[in-house]
Formats: sequence, C-alpha cells, structure tokens
Amino acid sequence: MSVDWEGLNARLARSAALVGEPGGLDPDAAPDDPMELFAHWFSDALDAVPEARAATLSTTGAGGPTARVLILRSVGPEGFAFATDARSAKVADLASDPRAALSFWWQPLVRQVRVTGTARWLGAEESARDFAARGAASRAAARASRPGEPLGSVDELHAAFEAAALDDGPLDDWQAWLLEPSTIEFWQGSADRAHVRLRYRRDGEWWEHGLRWP
Repeated sequence: MSVDWEGLNARLARSAALVGEPGGLDPDAAPDDPMELFAHWFSDALDAVPEARAATLSTTGAGGPTARVLILRSVGPEGFAFATDARSAKVADLASDPRAALSFWWQPLVRQVRVTGTARWLGAEESARDFAARGAASRAAARASRPGEPLGSVDELHAAFEAAALDDGPLDDWQAWLLEPSTIEFWQGSADRAHVRLRYRRDGEWWEHGLRWP
C-alpha cells in the first residue's frame, strides 16, 4: 500500500483548527477549588461533546512514557476514577511510578483540561463493585482479554469474547484506580489564539491558582 505523504500533509495544512464554539472562562470568577470548576466544565461537555468521558492517561514505566485513551468511571472531590485489568501496561507502569497525567479535549467547546497527580489502587472491594456495575458486554470483554499478549487472529478474539459471555462471575484481575490531582489546568481556546490558561496547584490542603501564558 503506497501513501501520498505530500498530499496527506497538504490536506493537513488546509484543515481548520479551533472550529468549535468557545465556552468561555472568566478567571476572576473561578472558584478556589478546581474540582468545582471541573464539575461545571464536565457538565457542559456531557451536554455538548460525544464521548466526553474519554480521557488520555499518561504514565511512565520501564520502557519510557506511554499514553492511552480510557473512559473516566467517575469524578469527585478526591479525584478521577478509572478501572483496568491488573495485567495491563498501565498498572505495571503505576506500580513502578504512581505519578500520572490525565488530559481531556472537548473540541466543540474548544476546551482542554490537564491533570497531574498520583494514582492509587482502590482495593479489592471497590474493584469488585466497579466490575459488577459494568454492562454484560463490558464484563465479557474484560474476562476474555489478555492485555498486550500476542493475538493470532480476529477470529480468535471473537471466540474468546463469546466464551467469556457465558461466564458471569467476578474477575479478580479487575482493578479500580483513583488519580488524586496535584495540578489541574483549564485551557479555554480562542479563534484569535489568545487562549486562556488557568492553572491550579495543590499546596497542602489548599489550592493556589493563577493565569499562565498560552
């Protein structure tokens, strides 16, 4: 299969950027707690953005930094919850270095949120509760999966999923995690490129915040 790289990059150069409807950000009206502001922005995103729960989790392991898109399970005052298989690369990374970053991009609102912090496993009980609350297809997929292992064919994949659908028991390998933030940055894009960046940094039990140059 040949690729027209020149043509592809020409299309890239012509493609529009920042074409959404900016949601606005007034730094003077920002709350002291960034999780409160996130709750408002996330609510806006759930109304306006397909797959608003999708976020990119970045970790660092023995092989260096890596990133993947996952689905946010829940959010609250303590941080951002997600779940995954204990055999996954992200769990191996977090076991060696619990520091992580989470980023959201909500194009229709021209908004980005960047989070850095420390991730921790929420324990067997919470992990089992999270797994039980998932839909049947999601539970079957988790049972069938062998994260990162070589796969012989797509047929093998479908056969494993079909077999897993017949088993509705718990999954010991399932883990619920929480990313506890130490910094949260809210980025409101603008068509004139005068983007507004508001950065919060945890200072003990409190948060300090201020503007940053875009």
